[in-house]
Amino acid sequence: MLSRRRFPAYLLLAFAVPTVLKSMVWAALVFVLYHQLDWQWLRVPFLPIATVGTAVAFYVGFKNNSSYDRFWEGRKIWGGIVNASRTWANFVVNHVHAGHDDEAAHAVHRELLYRQLAWINALRVQLRKKSRFFDKPARATKKRLDNHAEHMRNDWDKELSPFLSGDELASTAHHKNAATHLLVTQGKQLSALQRAGAIDLFHQIQLMNVVQELYALQGKCERIKNTPFPRQYAEYSRLFTRVFVVLVPFGMLDVFGDHVKAATTRAEGWMLVIPMILACALVSWVFVTMEGIGDASEDPFERSMNDVPMNALCRAIEIDLRQILGETDLPEPEASADGVLY
Repeated sequence: MLSRRRFPAYLLLAFAVPTVLKSMVWAALVFVLYHQLDWQWLRVPFLPIATVGTAVAFYVGFKNNSSYDRFWEGRKIWGGIVNASRTWANFVVNHVHAGHDDEAAHAVHRELLYRQLAWINALRVQLRKKSRFFDKPARATKKRLDNHAEHMRNDWDKELSPFLSGDELASTAHHKNAATHLLVTQGKQLSALQRAGAIDLFHQIQLMNVVQELYALQGKCERIKNTPFPRQYAEYSRLFTRVFVVLVPFGMLDVFGDHVKAATTRAEGWMLVIPMILACALVSWVFVTMEGIGDASEDPFERSMNDVPMNALCRAIEIDLRQILGETDLPEPEASADGVLY
């Protein structure tokens, strides 16, 4: 997620310049064919092309709204994970006891809360385990991922080993869905504590309700991750945008062609066509950018600059839960990398 209030200028240029240059070259080529070779048939009335542009704008707008809904749902789910984790910690430290042995009670609290921290990180790593960026990423994306490698935090052992014992970490790693296994372990420990009298039945049910909520939140994350944005919407949006961008110079000839024809010299004609080329570049940039925004938002659990910042949320939960345990040696909040919060 971009953490700066303003979109960085270097990113704006990086995405805009290739589109603007390509559209300017294409517009210039169309003008040369029209003006130098006298291909009058290239001049198309602007109205039908404008109608196509209006339809494309509606279609791209629908795609962008749907893509944003996926991102915002992902962010709301992780907001629920933050709240459920705090609720879990509150219930554990207030309702789980071990007789009059405060040290034993603290050890149980620590185990239950640290396993919750293992769960959020296991879920985060699982959601990013399979990424669309593994499949021939763009050169700029690959460079960003390489430069920010230390901020990705996707090493399984490194991320979970601070919260689990060696035996439990090894056992968890063998499960295809490690996050689910960790919640099962939480339920088993609650049952054991209830039988041992360390927690009463009512509070065990309350804690199991939190486990149930965590299962529901995990399932929602997996639904978004495993159900890609419908390709018929994504691909046709891209196709329609490209068709419109290709057609724009032909419609601009209808707007600027008479002025160019009225020029008395070739140099004057070229000077008059510059506004046409710039207009084509502007229109193309706006439509291509709108279409690209939808692509950038449709998968909220990847490694994009626009995704849900799961690393930062996991770190915030870790700080909260460890403070609830009374720990003082806490990690720092997740830092952004060049304005990107992962």
